[in-house]
Amino acid sequence: MKAKLNEIIKHGHLGIIAAFFAIYMVTFSYIENRDVHHYIVHTVLDEKIPFCEYFIIPYLLWFIFVAVTVLYFMFFNQNKWKEYYQLMITLGIGMTLFLVISLVFPNGQDLRPVLSGNSIFIQAVQFIYHTDTPTNVLPSIHVFNSLTCCMAILQNKRKHFKKTTDIAVVILTILIIMSTMLLKQHSVVDVALAILMYTACYRIVYGKEVWKQDAFCPFLFINR
Repeated sequence: MKAKLNEIIKHGHLGIIAAFFAIYMVTFSYIENRDVHHYIVHTVLDEKIPFCEYFIIPYLLWFIFVAVTVLYFMFFNQNKWKEYYQLMITLGIGMTLFLVISLVFPNGQDLRPVLSGNSIFIQAVQFIYHTDTPTNVLPSIHVFNSLTCCMAILQNKRKHFKKTTDIAVVILTILIIMSTMLLKQHSVVDVALAILMYTACYRIVYGKEVWKQDAFCPFLFINR
């Protein structure tokens, strides 16, 4: 791991990631605070999806999921740098496109319910509602980054616990995607656009169609 860290420092990977994150946060802060009209993203289907505070668990697990995936491919992946670059480039493209879309098409949602009760789950949702505004939600970065990390792990050639971790990652990704809608953080449109955007990015970075990859189908893990 020490040798890997030295190589990472030598090639400036940490600096590039830090610079991108800083630029991303500054740009996002500007987008969030500018005084513009926001187009509301709302469909009839959104109204049929119930609110469920228990999905705050997979929603919050997203932060750990993305961080652990990046750290794994940076420090522990044995397949040199190819998979790491594919992961980071895809994440970078998706997050950049999100900023561009938010700049040219300011958007928001009006789906959040009035919360009642004082359970730990409700309190966690209230915290998310307080810290994350209901503006600039199209497409869902939660969905895009989850799919990016999921597919990177599924295609990773690991020697140990591959089947178990693959199934766990697919289940977690599905729950995270569901959580964005069941917590009323995103519209169905946000989720759909994130999925479409990921398929396009996957085609560009990996050079193949995501839907044609066996790794994408979780049911195939059982027969491996």
